[in-house]
Amino acid sequence: MALVTLEMIREAQEHLKGVAQRTSMMHSTSLSEQCGCEVHLKMENFQRTGSFKLRGAYNKVASLTPEERARGIVASSAGNHAQGVALAAKEYGCKATICMPTNAPIAKIDATKSYGADVVLAGDFYADCYEKACQLQKEKGYTFCHPFDDPLVIAGQGTIGLEILEKLPETDVIVVPIGGGGLISGIAVAAKELKPSIRIVGVQTQNMPSMKESVELHKITTVPALKSLADGITVGTPGTLTFDIVSKYVDEIVTVSESEIAEAILFLLERVKTASEGAGACPVAALMNHKIAGVEGKNVVALVSGGNIDVNMIDRIINNGLVKTWRRAYFDVVVQDKPHVLSKITTIISDSNANILSIYHDRSQRDIEVGYVHVALEIETMNEKHVTSLLATLSENGFPAILR
Repeated sequence: MALVTLEMIREAQEHLKGVAQRTSMMHSTSLSEQCGCEVHLKMENFQRTGSFKLRGAYNKVASLTPEERARGIVASSAGNHAQGVALAAKEYGCKATICMPTNAPIAKIDATKSYGADVVLAGDFYADCYEKACQLQKEKGYTFCHPFDDPLVIAGQGTIGLEILEKLPETDVIVVPIGGGGLISGIAVAAKELKPSIRIVGVQTQNMPSMKESVELHKITTVPALKSLADGITVGTPGTLTFDIVSKYVDEIVTVSESEIAEAILFLLERVKTASEGAGACPVAALMNHKIAGVEGKNVVALVSGGNIDVNMIDRIINNGLVKTWRRAYFDVVVQDKPHVLSKITTIISDSNANILSIYHDRSQRDIEVGYVHVALEIETMNEKHVTSLLATLSENGFPAILR
């Protein structure tokens, strides 16, 4: 007998009435044109607590007995599950203790505390805080609320699949980020049971492709822990239940790089006018970089799973995205240290319609000969062709610059 069924997902949908929002589906013309298919974004970044995680966490807490709630709840999370559990516990009047990584985004830690939960910081990765949560469960007798490897949590996440097909029955492909696998498991069960022909594609960060490697090796595999912009899906070991469901229902898993994730976050900010955290941007990154074959002319739904991005990271992410799309460039050039040289360089840049954001003039570098100076420039540009043309013009005028 299946541990997660369509009936369980429908029951979860009843539990979530009046609690979880039925988030919007937004058609993206610019992304559709870029990808050659009709792309619709399922905006779970607009969900209460800023993430889909509320669905599974609330369904789990709602399904507990009064005795289990009375013992208190403990959970481990990189941030989004933490907020979902904290809110659900507050609604049911029970104590919640959440173990989170020490480097979890400040916004997620503060939000979890704001719902009344006690936060315990443990280690740098999900595996560390999971171990701490298990320790507290044994010591205190708490009820454990697993972030992904739990049938009730998976069923809660599966309500997204119901909403997608209710809104867009002609959906051909659903693209979902994967960490531990709870989200894609729930969506896959719901969607495949309702429409067996639908294609489910998972996306992981190249830094921690644990589910992809596990499926390819036909056994649960742990990958080395590496940091990622997609902190919400940096899970080194998939769940036992989620591995089984993904192996059965998910058609393909692809990976995206850190720079591709940054590019997708920037795209969503600029073109869709929405803030996405790294994990939420992964499906968009996969589509933008043509990682998924066979979507041409299809109706594709990309899940923007959360919007809880740390504002302290946004500037770095935007800059990374601007550099990758050739809209910001860094030049180094060594020139003679005499009057008017710097003026000539800035005039060339100005005449090319590029904009100088910063300039650094340094005579003291060890490898610079006497009579010469190192000039470092940060320049706002339009595209790769613009950068290449500007480098050529500088060289033609006796200023051979190097692109950093």
